Amino acid sequence: MADKRDYYEVLGISKGASEDEIKKAYKKMARKYHPDLNPDNKEAEEKFKEVNEAYEILSDPGKKARYDQYGHAGVDPNFGAGAGFDGGFDFGDLGDIFGSFFGGGFGGGRRTNPNAPQRGESIRLSLTISFEEAAFGCSKEVTVERMEQCGTCSGSGCAAGTTPEVCPECHGSGQVQVRRQTPMGVFATSAPCGRCGGKGRIIHQPCPDCKGTGAVRKRRTIKASIPAGIDNGQTISIRGQGHTGKNGGPAGDLLITITVRPHELFRRDGTSVLCEAPITFAQAVLGAELEIPTIDGKVKYELPEGTQTGTTFRLKGKGIPSINGRGRGDQYVTVYIETPRSLNREQKDALKKFAETMGDNNYEERRKFFKKSKK
Repeated sequence: MADKRDYYEVLGISKGASEDEIKKAYKKMARKYHPDLNPDNKEAEEKFKEVNEAYEILSDPGKKARYDQYGHAGVDPNFGAGAGFDGGFDFGDLGDIFGSFFGGGFGGGRRTNPNAPQRGESIRLSLTISFEEAAFGCSKEVTVERMEQCGTCSGSGCAAGTTPEVCPECHGSGQVQVRRQTPMGVFATSAPCGRCGGKGRIIHQPCPDCKGTGAVRKRRTIKASIPAGIDNGQTISIRGQGHTGKNGGPAGDLLITITVRPHELFRRDGTSVLCEAPITFAQAVLGAELEIPTIDGKVKYELPEGTQTGTTFRLKGKGIPSINGRGRGDQYVTVYIETPRSLNREQKDALKKFAETMGDNNYEERRKFFKKSKK
C-alpha cells in the first residue's frame, strides 16, 4: 500500500469534503488528465486512472467509510489481513472487508446499496467514413436503441399513486446475513435477499409501461461530431447518450469506433499522406511541371531534370490535420517511370537512334553496377 497516494490527496480535497465537493473535484481532475486531451501521454493516462479509482471509492458511502477507517486496506482486494480468534468467528463489520478481499469467503462479498444511484451502461457501435471525412472531420447521424427512463412512472417502476415497499426481510439493504456453524466456529456470510431479489424494495403494483423496471426501450437518432484527423480504429465518446442510469444515476456513454474506407490514391501514416505518381521517360529526363492530387485538390510541382524512378518528394502541409488541432502533416509523393508499350515502327526507330547516341557516362548507376560485377 505504500506506493498508493491518499485518495483525498489525489482529488485535491480535504477528508471532510462533502459529496458535491468530491464530485466537482473529480470532474476537474478527470478533465485535466483525460486521454482525449492528452494523446500519447502515459503520465496523464496513469493520473486519469488514479483519479477514477479515487472517485470510485470516495463517491460510494460504504467504501468511503471503510477507507476513512482502515485506509487502503479497507477497499483494496489485493491487501491481506489476519484476524484474532477467541473461540468463534463472528466478523461483524470486518466481514465486509474480508468479503471484498476474498470474494465472499468470509463476509460473502461486497455490500452495496441496491437503491443507490447507478451509472447506465454504455452503447458501442461502429461507423464507416471516407478518407477525406476522417481528415477534415464531419457530422454524422447514428441511430441507436437504448433504455430510457420510463416517462409514465419517472423511473420508479411503480404504477401511478403507488410507492415501493422497503423490503421487511433485508430492511432495504438487498442482503441478508446467514450464519453457518463449522468445525472452525461460526461464520457469518451475506447473500442476496430472496424476498426482494436483492433489490431492497418490493413493487406491489408495477407500472404498466415498463413492467416495474423503470426503463423503456427507445430508438433515437443522435448527431455525432467526428473530429478532424481521426484515424481508423479510434473511438469517440458522446457523454450521456448511452442507456439510462438506475435510481437516478447518470446515463452511460455512446462509444463510436471509426472505420476509414481505403482511398484509391492515398495511404495514411500518422498525419502523413502517401501516394505514388507515374511519369514518362521524357519527363524524368527533361523535367516537367506535374499536377499532383492532394486531399485539398490538385497542386503543381516542378519535377527537376534527371529524376530517378522511386524518388520521393514532399508537399509541406498537405497531410492530415492533427487530431489535437496542432498543425498538419505533409504529403509524400513517390514517382516511378512508366515504360511505354505498343510502340509503332517510327517510334522504335527514333528510340534506337537515341540509344545509339548515349554512352555509359549518361547511365551512372548502370556503370557502377557492371563495375562492381567485374570485381
